[in-house]
Amino acid sequence: MRRLTLILPAVAILAVLAGTGAAQRRGDGGALPEVKAVLYAPPAAPPPIERSTAAKVVVELETTEQKGTLASGVEYTFWTFGGTVPGPMLRVREGDIVQIRLTNQATADNTHSIDLHAVTGPGGGAAVTQIVPGEQGIFEWKALNPGLYVYHCATPHVPIHIANGMYGMVLVEPAKGLPHVEREYYVMQGEFYTKGRTMTPGLQPFDPEKARDERPEYVVFNGRMGALLNEGALTARTGQTVRLFVGNGGPNLVSSFHVIGEVFDRVYPEASIGGDLKRNVQTTLVPAGGAAIVEFKVDVPGRFLLVDHSISRAMDKGALGSIVVTGDDRPDIFRSLSPEIGKRHSGH
Repeated sequence: MRRLTLILPAVAILAVLAGTGAAQRRGDGGALPEVKAVLYAPPAAPPPIERSTAAKVVVELETTEQKGTLASGVEYTFWTFGGTVPGPMLRVREGDIVQIRLTNQATADNTHSIDLHAVTGPGGGAAVTQIVPGEQGIFEWKALNPGLYVYHCATPHVPIHIANGMYGMVLVEPAKGLPHVEREYYVMQGEFYTKGRTMTPGLQPFDPEKARDERPEYVVFNGRMGALLNEGALTARTGQTVRLFVGNGGPNLVSSFHVIGEVFDRVYPEASIGGDLKRNVQTTLVPAGGAAIVEFKVDVPGRFLLVDHSISRAMDKGALGSIVVTGDDRPDIFRSLSPEIGKRHSGH
């Protein structure tokens, strides 16, 4: 699969020529500037939006069906948005008009669509984007509600499309933006239901019975086992504040998201922006088809594991990632008083 090493990411929104072509009209009669969404691969998150007014944001996205790596020695035929699992993260501003141009890859075997939970409209857009291979569907929606939202394919049979990797997230920033942090990352959990048991080598087909019974062989972050480990680990320096945009594509399981060795200073529960924040949270629930935003300051160096704390999923099925923090030691916060024991291997 094109992604798992290269790819198209999360979305940085770059302004291009304002007011060219057919401009979307505001209620006051002014023309909205047109902005093109540029796609980047997860775990990168799109940068904060710097403009102070609404725009017409054009998103060009292609659905694909392609082989890729699910785990070491294990291949799978992923169905994707933009060649990545999860698909690229969109970042728009409250009040924007967003135009989705969805194209189904000409070589695909299946009809696909897109349902964005941020959309106020029939099927979240899926009602007007049931597109066959080689076809394009286009619609516009107004970003009314700030928050972090899941999008996914909603073509029958919907669970199959989601279980094959067709999900992503869209952030609708409030008009005044989010508070400044030094690091932002995009992490999304998903399940894969393969005929072979976990780590059975070779190209693995989808198992509809396991999916129906909610028995995944893999529960992973960002589309494959180990995507956020080793060279894929997230990074930060001591003293920085990290914001994670955490989603759960499902299609079935609730995630108990936790960072081992950290406490979330602030959690936007269910990714709600504008409501009350939760503070000093150890583990937060992320429902299937839902999201959360978590923020924490990293005070000491080391490797900190990201897990679904339904812990067998992390240790046996792949819901395991890491953030590597560099910087000076802080013995006033953490130090080992038995250094020889500290050299032993642990599960963390």
